[in-house]
Amino acid sequence: MKKTFTNHSLTMLRRALGYGILVTMASLISIGVYVLNNRADLHLWHEVDLDEEFKTSSDVDDFADYLALEDRLFAQLESEVYANTPAPEGQSINRFEKGSMMDPTSMKTNWNRTFELTQTSPRAGVLLLHGMSDSPYSLRHLGKTFHEAGASVIGLRIPGHGTAPSGLVETTWKDMAAAVRLAAKHLKESIGDRPLYLVGYSNGGALSVIYATESVNDPSLPRPDGLLLLSPEIGVSKAAALAVWQGRIGHWLGLEKLAWNSISMEYDPFKYRSFAVNAGDQAHRITTEIDKRLGKMAQDGAMQNFPRTLAFQSSVDATVSTTALISRLFDRLPDQGHELILFDINRLALVEHLLSKDPADQLEGLLAETDHTFSLTVVSNSMEEGVPSRRVNLRRREAGTMETIEKSTEMSWPDETFSLSHIAIPFPENDSLYGSGEGGKVPTLGNRALRGERGTLLISPGEMLRQKWNPFYSWLEQKSLTFTGLDSVE
Repeated sequence: MKKTFTNHSLTMLRRALGYGILVTMASLISIGVYVLNNRADLHLWHEVDLDEEFKTSSDVDDFADYLALEDRLFAQLESEVYANTPAPEGQSINRFEKGSMMDPTSMKTNWNRTFELTQTSPRAGVLLLHGMSDSPYSLRHLGKTFHEAGASVIGLRIPGHGTAPSGLVETTWKDMAAAVRLAAKHLKESIGDRPLYLVGYSNGGALSVIYATESVNDPSLPRPDGLLLLSPEIGVSKAAALAVWQGRIGHWLGLEKLAWNSISMEYDPFKYRSFAVNAGDQAHRITTEIDKRLGKMAQDGAMQNFPRTLAFQSSVDATVSTTALISRLFDRLPDQGHELILFDINRLALVEHLLSKDPADQLEGLLAETDHTFSLTVVSNSMEEGVPSRRVNLRRREAGTMETIEKSTEMSWPDETFSLSHIAIPFPENDSLYGSGEGGKVPTLGNRALRGERGTLLISPGEMLRQKWNPFYSWLEQKSLTFTGLDSVE
């Protein structure tokens, strides 16, 4: 009788605990839904359905068709968004208000569109692939440099981008990859037997790697001779895998705001500030696919067919994983001229006391390892009498060697800059939008940091203070030209 009573009590206790957990979870979900649904209101550009956007199911056979569809897409954007958004009263920074300071359609060049820079007798072909929520604007500087060096260049607008933030609510990474294939085929046809290079920034880096894996097994796809990766999206936070459930719950409950990780003022003419949940989900999906494909290639001994790769990344990148870049990609590459360049933080004495995380141990460990099949360069402070200076040195270890060679440079960290960020890598200091604004008449987003009380502005202090340009861009540019063989005169 006592044993029966005890078993019954345990059963009741388990049920009570189970009900308690369910009630707690339901309460937390309800609170989360309430908080997310009480964010800023959605606008037309969050909800518009631009059905002229390219998808894998689109009736598009080649790159010319893709550009024709893009023309129709931007005409639709004009008629359904700009024409239905009231004109600004006085000065405005809303990119979707016709005639505002940040209206890309009123600028000399709308860098949200695909652009082509051709050569009659090209030395190479370079395909530029921008990042998630981004636009062709981000790689225009490198594109101009490659073109001036003799390359034919395409700056591809990736599907879902350059129009309205709603474009990323349903676009998939497979739609994006299909557009890359069209552009790569077209570019290769135009350059003939000249080398083809893919330049991928952030999600464009992921798309570059995906394309490289496809070209190994698909003879109809031209193989790239090299990949140049900037802040490449090879691994993202595990939390991205859960993001899709927020959107699904919102769909089930009819709460459209839950389709968004952030709902922000659209003050940037060439980058969405609002971020769709689906964009994070697609980042997770494509990086998972990359790991799967590269793992299979490594197992099959096929990585020797992977193109020569040069990658640049901040060691404290808060958007993508440096560890995943090494373990999923570089550690699987054979010794065939691959190189990884990591930017250390600015190790001034005061800064080191303020760090929440320090990449020093990771960087030292990488430099100490001798079994890597890729060359590693760390851009870090030079030491003067045992104290870090603003000047930087290059610490380099060649693939398979035991020695780290240190080389001095003329480069230096700017005042009050403690690190590079994910977004800073492809932008020079003189970029008209993200640069320092030194010598210019109009303040740029790269140096705009308003001071006042917290919680007052729609733009977060963290976003204003994030480093948006690369003080070492000229060096990166020269390394890129050398990598592609375009630094020499034919």
